[in-house]
Amino acid sequence: MPETATAPAPPAQDNSQGAAPGKAPKGRSLWSDAWRDLRRKPLFVISAVLIVLLLTMVCFPGLFTSASPTDADLTKHFQGEPNYGHFFAPDWFGYDGQGRSVWARMVYGARASVTVGVMVTLIVTVLGGIVGLIAGYFGGWLDSVLSRVTDIFQGIPFLLGAMVVLTSFAERKVWVVTAALVFLGWTQIARVARGAVITVKQSDYVHAARSLGASTSRIMFRHIVPNALAPVIVVATTALGGYIGAEATLSYLGIGLADPTVSWGIDVSAGKDALRTAPHVLISPAIMVSLTVLAFIMLGDAVRNALDPKSR
Repeated sequence: MPETATAPAPPAQDNSQGAAPGKAPKGRSLWSDAWRDLRRKPLFVISAVLIVLLLTMVCFPGLFTSASPTDADLTKHFQGEPNYGHFFAPDWFGYDGQGRSVWARMVYGARASVTVGVMVTLIVTVLGGIVGLIAGYFGGWLDSVLSRVTDIFQGIPFLLGAMVVLTSFAERKVWVVTAALVFLGWTQIARVARGAVITVKQSDYVHAARSLGASTSRIMFRHIVPNALAPVIVVATTALGGYIGAEATLSYLGIGLADPTVSWGIDVSAGKDALRTAPHVLISPAIMVSLTVLAFIMLGDAVRNALDPKSR
């Protein structure tokens, strides 16, 4: 009898991409690629650890010290050099001119300084992002008007303008300093957002959505905003450290936050007169300001490199 012909076996499914049988491989987004790249960068890891430690200090200062930053004992006037043998102790960094624990004031001073920096960054990102989105998307006379307004505010020196604004207030609390920095600090985000929106607006998928009849709000918030967000986040992350430094500078000059608020800038200002006799009173909060600003700048650089497609 002749042999019965057998049907050829079906070709094996290619699972070289790691996808499950019967499922299409999942595409990778810019954000997933950026996160995978960030986790391998020592710059990001170091800055993230410093920022997490700082935020923990802001939210839970009692974990780092049991002393009060406002309790004064004049018998401890400039008493005690830094005592590094007793970590987290009230006298770890000695006492200031009013007998207050320098370490406790460093811990509690993080709250005011970081709060101002974070609030300013969030508000200027939203405000500048909206201005840049409207100017970049609609263009024409609206873009010209908003761009000229941005140029006017950007022409005002940042610290000098903040000093002029703050001197108009008799009582300068956290929200007053925040409002002054927001008033002059939104222009950079607006320019970056405008440029990113103009670039994304010229993309093929935006033209396709418009030709299919998508509404203006859908195009702006579904297609343009998510794809124009990366450069705004990079600038905002880097600027956060600058706003913390600006608050410390204004407080040091006696124009920013004032007692009874606990702030690094106030402590630096109070310690400048005792630099020769008790340098630790000035150096300790100054180091905290420097480390905080450096951490956010390092984070911004790492995020910028991860989100920049030209770097890969």
